[in-house]
This record gives sequence, C-alpha cells and structure tokens, in this order.
Amino acid sequence: MNGAEALIDTLAASGVEVCFANPGTSEMQLVAAIDRQHGMRAILGLFEGVVTGAADGYGRMADKPALTLLHLGPGLANGLANLHNARRAGSPIINVVGDHATYHLQYNSPLTSDLEGVARPMSHWLKFSKSERDLPQIGAEAWSVASSYPGQVATVVVPANHAWTEGAVTAAPTAVPAAQQTPDDVIGDAAAALRDTDGPVALFLGGRALREGALEQAGRIAAATGARLLCETFTARLQRGAGRVAVERLPYFGEQGEEYLKDFKAIIFCGCEPPVSFFAYPGKPSWLSPEGAQLVRLASFEEEAESALTRLADRLGAPAQPALVQQAAVPSMPEGRLDPTKVGAVIGAMLPKDAIISDEAATAGLMIYPSTAGAPQHDWLMLTGGAIGQGLPVATGAAVACPDRKVIALQADGGGMYTPQALWTMARENLDVITIILNNGSYAILNIELMRVGVQNPGPKALSMLDLRNPALNWVSISEGMGVPAVRVETAEDFKAALEEALAHKGPRLIEVIL
Repeated sequence: MNGAEALIDTLAASGVEVCFANPGTSEMQLVAAIDRQHGMRAILGLFEGVVTGAADGYGRMADKPALTLLHLGPGLANGLANLHNARRAGSPIINVVGDHATYHLQYNSPLTSDLEGVARPMSHWLKFSKSERDLPQIGAEAWSVASSYPGQVATVVVPANHAWTEGAVTAAPTAVPAAQQTPDDVIGDAAAALRDTDGPVALFLGGRALREGALEQAGRIAAATGARLLCETFTARLQRGAGRVAVERLPYFGEQGEEYLKDFKAIIFCGCEPPVSFFAYPGKPSWLSPEGAQLVRLASFEEEAESALTRLADRLGAPAQPALVQQAAVPSMPEGRLDPTKVGAVIGAMLPKDAIISDEAATAGLMIYPSTAGAPQHDWLMLTGGAIGQGLPVATGAAVACPDRKVIALQADGGGMYTPQALWTMARENLDVITIILNNGSYAILNIELMRVGVQNPGPKALSMLDLRNPALNWVSISEGMGVPAVRVETAEDFKAALEEALAHKGPRLIEVIL
C-alpha cells in the first residue's frame, strides 16, 4: 500500500464520505487512491473556491468534515477566500494539498511556492508529511482536529513521493476531543446578571447557539427572565421558522447596531464575542455594546453552547416550555414589478419545510430575510467571513450533505460571478438546488459604502467600478452554458410561476430576478 492509499483509507475509516476536488499532477496518486476507495464520493469543482466553499456548506449541514483535494500552493490560494468564511463559520474541513516531491523542491520549478505561508492563515492546524508511513497518521489526526467542536480547518500537505512510495499502512481513527465546557462560576455570573440587573437584558447568540436545541434552551431562559434573544448579523447556520424559538438579528450597519443595543444594561454572550462594526467609518462606532453595560461571556465560540444554555436555564429554574416561539405566518402574494420585498414575500409564502437557504443576497437579502420568519422550519446559512463568492458553493455542499432537502441559493449578481462554476457542479451531480439570482446590475452594497466612508459626488470613473451593466450580465445564458435550466423574471406573477416549477422538480434550476 502506498502513502496515498493509506491516507485515503484512513480518512474513509474515520468517517470522511465526500471529497470535493480540483487536482493536478502532484495529486494523481491521491486521485487513484480515491478511485479505489468505494466509501468516498468524489465531486469535481472547476475552481478551487467552489471546492472549499462546497466543503464549508457540507460541513455546516453534516457536522462532519469533507475532504478537499487541491493542487500545490497556488491551488490552495485560489480556495482561501472560502476557507476564510469556513473558518469563521466553525466548519469542519480537511484540506489535502499535494506538493512537489521533496527532492524536486530544490529546483524551484514554476509551481513551487511558500505553501506553508499560503496555508497557515486559513488553517487551524497544518502538517506536512515526513514519509509515506507518516501520511496515514497525519490523516487520522486531521480528522480529530477538524471534528473538534465546533469544527476546524485542518490542512495536510502531501509531497508527491510520499504519496507514491510503497510501505504505508492504514492508521486507526483518532478520537475526537470532548467539547470545552463553561465553568460553573460563569454559569452563576450569567444567572445573576439575568436575574438581578435593573433594566433590559439580552441573550446574544452566535455559532452553535443558533441550532434548534440551543435555541429552545435560550427560549426557556427568556421565559424565566424576560431577556430578549438577539443573534449575530451573519450566522453560520440558523435554524428558524414556525415552531422554533425566534431571535432578533443585529442590524448590519454599525451605528444601527449601536442604537439597537444602547438600552441594554446587561448582555450575555453565547457562542460568540461582543459584536463590532463590519468596517471602520469616519465618526462612526466600531465597538457596539453599550458603555457601562455588564457583559458576560457565557460560552465562547469554542465552548459547547447548548450545554451552557441548558445549565443556565436550569440554574434559573426556567420552565420547560420556551418563550418567543415563532408563529406560522404566510405573506400575501404580491403583484407587479419585482423588488426585494416582493421577492421575499413570494419565497416566504412558498418555502417548503426543511429547506436550506444559502444567503449571499447582499442588500436584497436584508428585505428577504424578515419575510420568511414564519415559514415552515428551515436552515439559513450566511456569509460568515464577508468574503463574497460563497453562496453558490455553500449551496452545492449543503445539497450534497442533505440530498433529500430542497436548497435555495439567494445570490447577488456581483458575488455570483466569483464562483459561477458551482452551477456546473450542480448540473454534473444533479443537485437539488434552486438558484435565485438577484440581478440589480450593480455592486449595490458598495454604492452605499462609498457614501458611508464620506466620498462626496463620486465621478463616472468611481461609479464605473461598482456597475455591472456595461455589458449586462445574462445569467440565463451563463446558467444554461453550465448545464442548469434557467428563466428570467421581472414580475411577482412570473417569479411565483417559475418558483412553483422549480420546487416541483428534483435537480438544479436557476431563476434570474431582474430588480
């Protein structure tokens, strides 16, 4: 057995079932090993950002790592933006990156790079193999690291000669460490803040605290204390909809967030840190928590959120039934020319139970999100790290993880152009994804940001860098060229008909919404 075979067999034995791949020459032994490993599915992405973003979406929904297979330092570099998002999301991912044979590095051939320098910033853990026998041991360790709560990015670098050399053996799977727990005294501090504070209090949730079980415990705490439940602006996976405990989403713009939080006398954080503004702006706040408020970190991102919330609810003697349960609500079906609010109303009225939303809708998404609050139960995946080009790949990975659930990708036109190759993978794998392109012909959020940083009277050159109308993008042609049937709509009536048809079919569809 060569090193590549031992590594892949070890990862399969540990629990890896899917490899998202964009390999090159240095990875051919790994390609052959995956071919022989019948327990692992191989899915090709035509760009590395699709590969890493799909692994992110898979990890968020499966709560277990997929494998990425990437080609040397430049191939890994192409996937870094979505690894940044994955790292911020707490997604479990194992990157396997091929490298030149160890004896070839001295010749500085064209693809030689500082692979460690490329990998380190977006990896929680990084190891280079030292021999063919070392590879499977590293693979077992990578599984353990990636699977650690809430999920981490582990990167394994495989020199080509270690992959092809015989003499390796499969390693036994390595145990996953137990999640860190909140100390008892912190539970007591949080209980005292919620119980004894004179004035409004909030429980601010992020990370794994936004899963259904954790939200139910937060709802118990709200029932006992009257605390409001808030959440991060961009969540990795929010389980919401009718029958689930509802949370209020912090506004995106910093001054709005500061205003939203200003009256709270105590804020208890679980699964996240106190919020800050996404960017710095002249004369606007960066730190958003109110001055003088008591801030208690109940559970960090790395500490088990549901356990901490359960213990806190029990310490407070909270009732078994949670407060703030979302009631079912169906928006009225709109008519006429589409805008984001009407798009949200149509989706909110038609969203099927257990749908998965991959949201990179940017400015339009701010209006769509509220319209779906009372829809049947669903999962909402967001742009955790702010690096655009995530929406279509994350939808791809989510559909692989959950083949029996309908996935809807809400995709802004500008962000979609970063990773449109994901449509090809959706078609190739017949993934059940409805992509809704929100086409306003612009990087609309950047037009807003241009004003917010104080630029007055921008000229045609500046505005041209934010405009997508010259030439206009034709997403129907792009989609059909990738093998995904597509239609363009401009009215609420046409959008309803197109969405009905897409929901009735299994497999990828794209609807281009002209705003």
